[in-house]
Amino acid sequence: MKVLRYLLSLFSISYAYESCVNPLYVNNQCIQFSVTSGTGCAWMCNYCANQLGTNNYYFTDGVCNYEQGVGCVGNPVAGKSYTCCSVSVKPITNT
Repeated sequence: MKVLRYLLSLFSISYAYESCVNPLYVNNQCIQFSVTSGTGCAWMCNYCANQLGTNNYYFTDGVCNYEQGVGCVGNPVAGKSYTCCSVSVKPITNT
């Protein structure tokens, strides 16, 4: 889980300028949305998974994270714009 959080924090930095600099991952699709008061990360994670069509996604600012045994947790702020992006791992090839 610590590795996943580390990778998610790397993505947050690398996607700050809307371009991926990490060669292990490909940005497939991103969506941007805002939430109202009382909306939690469980709803946000479900929304991203449904809109992106995958459970393999991340929030560019790390607002929500998955914790085993707990689920999707974090502290979203009402009215703030959030972005989640789907990713896929590039296969390792010998070039």
